[in-house]
Amino acid sequence: MSPTTLPAPPEHGHVTFLGAGPGDPGLLTLRAVEALANADVLVAEHEVLDVVRTHARQGVAEVHTDADPSAPGTGTPQLTVVDGASTTAPVPAVRDAAHLVMEAARGGRRVVRAVSGDPGLDAYAAEEMLACASAGVPFEVVPGIATAVGVPAYAGVPLRDAQGADVRFVDARTASDRCWTEVGASDGTVVVSTTLDSVAAAAGELVSAGRKPDTPLTVTVAGTTTRQRTWQATLGTIAQTLKQAKVLPSPDGGRPVIAVVGERSAAAQRDRLAWFESKPLFGWKVLVPRTKEQAASLSDQLRSYGAVPHEVPTIAVEPPRTPQQMERAVKGLVTGRYEWIAFTSVNAVKAVREKFEEYGLDARAFAGIKVAAVGEQTANALIAFGVKPDLVPSGEQSAAGLLEDWPPYDPVFDPIDRVFLPRADIATETLVAGLIELGWEVDDVTAYRTVRASPPPAETREAIKGGGFDAVLFTSSSTVRNLVGIAGKPHNVTVIACIGPATAKTAEEHGLRVDVMAPEPSVHKLAEALADFGMRRRMAALEAGDPVTRPSERRPGARRRRSTT
Repeated sequence: MSPTTLPAPPEHGHVTFLGAGPGDPGLLTLRAVEALANADVLVAEHEVLDVVRTHARQGVAEVHTDADPSAPGTGTPQLTVVDGASTTAPVPAVRDAAHLVMEAARGGRRVVRAVSGDPGLDAYAAEEMLACASAGVPFEVVPGIATAVGVPAYAGVPLRDAQGADVRFVDARTASDRCWTEVGASDGTVVVSTTLDSVAAAAGELVSAGRKPDTPLTVTVAGTTTRQRTWQATLGTIAQTLKQAKVLPSPDGGRPVIAVVGERSAAAQRDRLAWFESKPLFGWKVLVPRTKEQAASLSDQLRSYGAVPHEVPTIAVEPPRTPQQMERAVKGLVTGRYEWIAFTSVNAVKAVREKFEEYGLDARAFAGIKVAAVGEQTANALIAFGVKPDLVPSGEQSAAGLLEDWPPYDPVFDPIDRVFLPRADIATETLVAGLIELGWEVDDVTAYRTVRASPPPAETREAIKGGGFDAVLFTSSSTVRNLVGIAGKPHNVTVIACIGPATAKTAEEHGLRVDVMAPEPSVHKLAEALADFGMRRRMAALEAGDPVTRPSERRPGARRRRSTT
């Protein structure tokens, strides 16, 4: 237990006021993750819930916050209770925020009240804390990274340097005339929290208060997320800059932004320090034709390059039509029929594990059997089952790579000459033929069937065909055929990346232009190759003096539509 964890009396429950940071889920603290894992109820705005719900346990109740539509301009948060267990959809009740937080805590429940940024800077969190204290509801505070600090850091705008200039934080929505006068008379850095359509007005307030019109200014929207965008200007030119960029006027002008004013945000400095927006695939929407489970590590790798992965399964896994062969093979594992078992995919591990559970077996049934695995993900799936592989290819993670390291059958040292190979119904015969050539007998067993997945939602299909994706990763020939079959052919502006020559040939046969090919048949090398392509594309644009754009922005009408988002 963390030393900051407080015991929760059953009659009152417990409330954790938690700072969710500026928007990047990776900025949550370890204590925040711990509190979320133990929460019974989450209370937050929709955008904040998107940040924190990943770390919440399954089945947690959510309480969504929204501005009160009956009192426009008040900004007072009201909460809409969403009962995840309900089967009906009654009209939700809207009540006072503090009352609902305490109500959620009754009956011994642990409540996490998550706010954007840091609770200490939230306009209403203090009132809710006082209400809890008055009602005898125990609470704790988990600080978060303040938006006004985290966003400039991601935008490459340092707030202080060796000269140690003063830093002032201003909320333009509540700033008084005296506040503007004080920051206008200062030569320090000013961090202004405002909205996109109010930036020019805030700049005007600073100029009127004494700041020079040529004072540098940066404006960042959607900070710390892959939708982040930063504009550089001066106090006197920011209105024209946003107009020329077709950012304003816009129906989304009420989006919050962070503006940094002062010499520390000079353009030459940000050009060298804008680490986040200069990632090789920053903001790219990349289609990954795999399930979320299969694509987990690949999607994480793409996010590290700044991309937004979108998983679309192209195949579905089903049990074999006749299970008897699989049942005999699993029984043979227990009775000592096999010297080796070779897993070539995560799905093969899953199929055997499910059959084990059906018979009441566990990893101990592998005692005395040598286990081989192709690929890191397959090996990890075995380790999660409690089985450490004896053999993983030292080179290429494929059937050919496994055969290069597989020992030939030796009747002196190998008491049993048989290998159990659980595989898909459409797997190639390469491994079987290679093992037989090495002197082994092989029980080649269909452990699961792969079938074409159902089509993705209409919105995804339109994005694929209409150029809404910046890139698509094809990890096999079947993913090419299946994606085109269930969703249509990707638009010609979409970057096509293939894992190897065979996959590239299939893509070309379907009329696709292959832009990227992995140097090795590995999904991680494929992602690296796409990142290299993105970086070269970015550098070429900068050297030519052109704006850095995503591939999807080249399609007809893309720029016009972007100006309204």
